[in-house]
Amino acid sequence: MENIQQQFVDVLGAEWGSMMFSLASNMTFIFAIVIPLLLGVAYLTFAERKIIAYMQIRVGPNRVTFFGIPWLRGWGQPIADAVKAIMKEIIIPTSANKFLFILAPVLTIMPALAAWAVIPFSPELVLADINAGLLYILAMTSMGIYGIIIAGWASNSKYAFIGAMRSAAQVVSYELAMGFALVCVLMMSQSLNLGDIVNGQQGSSLLNWYLIPLFPMFLVYLISGVAETNRAPFDVAEGESEIVAGFHVDYSGMAFTVFFLAEYSNMILVAALTSIMFLGGWLPPIDIAPFTLVPGFIWLLLKIAFILFFFLWFRATFPRYRYDQIMRLGWKIFIPITLVWIVLLGAIIQLPESIRNAFPLNIWF
Repeated sequence: MENIQQQFVDVLGAEWGSMMFSLASNMTFIFAIVIPLLLGVAYLTFAERKIIAYMQIRVGPNRVTFFGIPWLRGWGQPIADAVKAIMKEIIIPTSANKFLFILAPVLTIMPALAAWAVIPFSPELVLADINAGLLYILAMTSMGIYGIIIAGWASNSKYAFIGAMRSAAQVVSYELAMGFALVCVLMMSQSLNLGDIVNGQQGSSLLNWYLIPLFPMFLVYLISGVAETNRAPFDVAEGESEIVAGFHVDYSGMAFTVFFLAEYSNMILVAALTSIMFLGGWLPPIDIAPFTLVPGFIWLLLKIAFILFFFLWFRATFPRYRYDQIMRLGWKIFIPITLVWIVLLGAIIQLPESIRNAFPLNIWF
């Protein structure tokens, strides 16, 4: 890298060379994150269809293949779906606000992709290693709702508007619970930096992960993440049996696909954050060979896949909750639990060190 930077300096001069090298390296890193993420979204849809089909004793996609290879049957389905979406016409309703109608999917996908800037894949692999990473994540994830609200309003459809209002109320409700759960992680790690949070879970085994002392917060964060992404059984914002398809009922072609990409990108983001906050991020479950020989980002990807499996399992298992049930779960159960746990955690942290060392608490505190 130093040789490449020196070539930039030799050609463009010290100031411009350093600036252009920094720009080129950052753009390379951005593409290295976004392209695998979009491929991950595509094949997450394939995994969802195959896993749920297996749970329901069906076959799932098994026709579209690559070059007729038998053991790749169905693996070409996400590519076929993407080509079909690109070829479809984007139909804008006559009474819709055309500018906001097109802008809404963009406002939804941008925060979903921008949040990945601070995700550490390993101690060295992170695009922006900022100290306020956790605060940045909260800011980015809360901005996606603006695209959904604008989509429901700009369509000038009662169904779309009702879906947008449901989604807004749902996101606001569960954003609080997710934020309080992350406050507990902040109290444990004493840092807003995601890399420091992972390093705070280092130890000889998975007993050092925050999963154990913060297990109720892990459940709250995971379930709130399912609700935050409008996934089943919390998908009242796009309840087909009630309001047709919710806020994106009037969208078609690539405009609809962008909403689709944002939803699945947010699913992977929630899984990544859950892995970093509670499951040790890139750390292996046991700090001995051969576990330590596996690269850190592979462990992170395996943990993300494990969490994503629960998203798919929930969809195949639970019926859709009523709107009042979703609100009651968020406001009357999750938020009180997180507040109680914050108080309890603060009391434990304030205990004298001699008392904490007398119990297994010294593993985490």
